[in-house]
Amino acid sequence: MLAGVWLGLSAGFFAALLALRAPLLKAPPGVLSLSLAGLFQDLIRYGKTKTACGQRPAFLQTFDVPKRWFYHFYIVSVTWNGFLLLLFIQRVLFSQPFPIWLQDLLGILDGTKGDRVIHHSGNGAEFLSAFLVCLLVWVNSCRRLKECLHISIYSGGVIHFVQYCFGLFYYVLVGLTVLCQVPAKNRDGKDHSLIVCWYHVLGLLMFCWASVHQHRCHIILANLRKDSSGKVFTMDHSIPFDDWFEMVSCPHYFAEFLIYISMAVTFGFYNLTWWLVVTYVFFNQALSAVLCHEYYLNKFKHYPKCRKAYIPFIF
Repeated sequence: MLAGVWLGLSAGFFAALLALRAPLLKAPPGVLSLSLAGLFQDLIRYGKTKTACGQRPAFLQTFDVPKRWFYHFYIVSVTWNGFLLLLFIQRVLFSQPFPIWLQDLLGILDGTKGDRVIHHSGNGAEFLSAFLVCLLVWVNSCRRLKECLHISIYSGGVIHFVQYCFGLFYYVLVGLTVLCQVPAKNRDGKDHSLIVCWYHVLGLLMFCWASVHQHRCHIILANLRKDSSGKVFTMDHSIPFDDWFEMVSCPHYFAEFLIYISMAVTFGFYNLTWWLVVTYVFFNQALSAVLCHEYYLNKFKHYPKCRKAYIPFIF
């Protein structure tokens, strides 16, 4: 079930990325209507890329919520994934099984519930991989929450209510996906060990590297609205420079993609379900990056032509 969900989400955002080039779904210049194209464009855009469409019908604006509510996503993630991490720590340190309701839920999601066959119990490396990724998801959410509350400077941008609800659901699903990677036999408090492998170290190093660059990019974006004394003096958008901004328009999206790849590395490269998560993140961030890059090109006549939208030197 989980693999199917992530595959479906990946396909949906890939289709949306392709649809951006379809003449039928292109936004008319200067105004959004209640046509199919208008509804599609209003659903996939947020923040500055939504306002770039110009005037929007009052009906579409009823579904707006403030973009600054992004921090709600990370409150949910810190709380929910912190709770799952706590259960995982109790499992590691005190051999306490996951709660029955959680074992049943995980069994439904990964198809093992009600199956009396003893499944592959995995090994200590797989168990440690799931624990480390659960920790990384929580750490990443804590950092993003702090950035949203204390670094990012939001203007009056908005997001669609459907995007908002999906963002809340997404971080709950990510945590459950991680726990589903714990071998079924290792969820009941028996037979667990921790074996450190080289890919655990590589994944952690890659996670730190990508996280540092994403943090720097968020600081650069926030500083565009501050004067030399650190006070906010404008809500306008400017051209960002330095760090990975010299290569792409949206390096923070690229860094997000790398963060999820680092988790795939921590899983040992072979985890198909998590690679589907990575695929979803790639297309999701690519869609936002393409819209953002398009905004910069249209707004700034002297925008650096050498920059790509998302992946350095490629896309």
